[in-house]
Amino acid sequence: MTTTLGTATARRNTWGRIAALLVTIVLLTGLTYLGVSSSPETVSVSQGARAGQLTMHPCTYPTENGSYRADCGTLVVPENRADPRSRLIALPVTRILARSSHPLAPIFRLSGGPGITNMTFPDASRLAAQHDVVMVGYRGVDGSSVLNCPEVTAALENSADFLGKASLSAYSQAFASCAKRLERSGVDLAGYTMEEQADDIEAARVALGYQRIDLLSESAGTRLAMIYAWMYPNSVDRSVMIGVNPPGNYIYSGTEIDQGIERYSALCAQDPACRARTANLAASMQHTAADMPSRWYFLLIKPGNVLVGTFLGLTDETSGGGGVLAGPNTLDSWISAAKGDPSGFWLLSEMAGLILPTSFVWGEFASIGLADAQPAARYFSSGADRGSIIGNPFTEFLWGAGGLADWPTNPGENQYTSVQNSNVPTLLIGGTLDFQTPAQNATKELLPHLSNGHQVILSGLGHAEDFWSYEPSASTQLLTTFYATGQVDTSRYTPNKVSFTTSSRQTAVAKDILGTVIGVVVLAALLLLWVARRVRKHGSAGRKTSVATRTIVPVVLGLGGFFGATLVVLTLWPALSLASELLRILAPSGPIALGLYLAWTHRDWDRATKSLGLLAAIAGALLGGWLGFTATSGLFALVTTTIGAAAGGNLALIVVSLFRERSARGHGNDPAATYPVPPAPGSLAPHAARHGSAEGP
Repeated sequence: MTTTLGTATARRNTWGRIAALLVTIVLLTGLTYLGVSSSPETVSVSQGARAGQLTMHPCTYPTENGSYRADCGTLVVPENRADPRSRLIALPVTRILARSSHPLAPIFRLSGGPGITNMTFPDASRLAAQHDVVMVGYRGVDGSSVLNCPEVTAALENSADFLGKASLSAYSQAFASCAKRLERSGVDLAGYTMEEQADDIEAARVALGYQRIDLLSESAGTRLAMIYAWMYPNSVDRSVMIGVNPPGNYIYSGTEIDQGIERYSALCAQDPACRARTANLAASMQHTAADMPSRWYFLLIKPGNVLVGTFLGLTDETSGGGGVLAGPNTLDSWISAAKGDPSGFWLLSEMAGLILPTSFVWGEFASIGLADAQPAARYFSSGADRGSIIGNPFTEFLWGAGGLADWPTNPGENQYTSVQNSNVPTLLIGGTLDFQTPAQNATKELLPHLSNGHQVILSGLGHAEDFWSYEPSASTQLLTTFYATGQVDTSRYTPNKVSFTTSSRQTAVAKDILGTVIGVVVLAALLLLWVARRVRKHGSAGRKTSVATRTIVPVVLGLGGFFGATLVVLTLWPALSLASELLRILAPSGPIALGLYLAWTHRDWDRATKSLGLLAAIAGALLGGWLGFTATSGLFALVTTTIGAAAGGNLALIVVSLFRERSARGHGNDPAATYPVPPAPGSLAPHAARHGSAEGP
């Protein structure tokens, strides 16, 4: 009398298992495809290519105003033009086509950095009505030769404190190791200079058939714009520089940092809400910097990271419309810390530690930064100008307290280490609250050398990002008018009113993050305990609980596992990187494997079966987690790791179930008909009827 229920149960389990098997295979296949398809497109030198060769094809380019018609292609250039035997490298080139049938001079865009791509410009739509907009990849960042330095990234990710002596030493040594490795691989580091980049722009101009071009540069890109105009003055029609960085200013000034803080302090005194919290912002910051808190609750705070993060946070006043790292939000963290709430400091510390290690292509960063090697050597040998309210954290960090100066340099790159005269019509744009490229530097050091120079200083704005985000119609009119006529039109601008009352306070964000993290960890632990209790009490999790635990619950378990491991690391091991591949795979995969096993197992199975199932769940989850981790990057990798771990663990348990059933049949048993109907006295059939079969997919 066992066949009716046994057959129905077997049929139900078979179809359920087939569906689960198909879903897991689809998920794992999808992750594999995602990993392959998300690999960055490579630019290479085609066989038989020659220097100066440009190959283009029609494409589209995404902007803030939708996709624009464009040409995309590859420019072939020598790696080191001073060496006749130099190998060739390839650079990407994108030309966004003007919508006008009679366009004005093309605009060549030069982004900031160093160590940042020159191929991303969503604001191009503001200029493409009357101009072609051209981007030529930066050698060392874009193209066939990229100066990646995983050694530097690893040194920063495993730093106990960015400004600690051991960290600065490891950072400098990592650059030295990277340079040696690159040279051993055949890279000629002498070819990665701004002079060579200027030659790349000229090669692109010639290949595209333009007689004269306009330049649009920002931050570190302004240095390249200067050098190009000095080298090829007859090729430039007009030049606009946003956030100007004259030679020597990759070394930041402690005096200028203080001046920027004092400006914010004066603005705070004029703001009723800010004035009510601190009588003197600058003095409060100086006192707090001298006695910085080391913990927020149980979480460690890295003082050096806080100072570096503070400098970055003060770079932009609006930060794209009041982002978390806007200047007032960063200063709010200092005010709160002075009043006993260091939560904002913890957020600054962690954001710096997570963002900076992967923000730059470090080899190109070093090669271009060494244009200021001589000023850096003088700065660190003299020990002068080290003092400001917050010290000089970004200079110390970026130069590794002077160790970066050991990166190999081109002996002939000293030609453009000082400002030269230029007749090119040039517009300099800066903000009164720019900490990275203070407008007064351009006023004092560059403007006197520009016979056709103009300068606009925008009140209440910081670095280049503020220029693009604040009053776009005004900035667009300023640019297009200057390019068309050479006139400076600021008529659409209104002064930016700096507010210290924002909705994105770092202290609030830190508390929200901590509350969410702890909540997810607790929820994941409770879910595991609940499933374990059901197995212990009823023999198995039950069909509905099992399905939920093997499909939906893994999301919570994966996040809970990672967040729990993160809390442990942040509390006990500050030098352990949260970006560690081992941590990011093990932390979510472990709880997922345990949850899947509990949903699959039965209390009365023999120990060998349980052990095999647990090992299979762990192995499958780890392999699937690894597949998901390698499929994407950044924060989304946590999601794909969780999906991969759940799919891999489920697939492994399905295989174990099939193996178990086959073994049982080989011994003359039918696992699908284990529980007879009607139940024999003392059997587990009532439990099976209530909670579903002990077998699962």
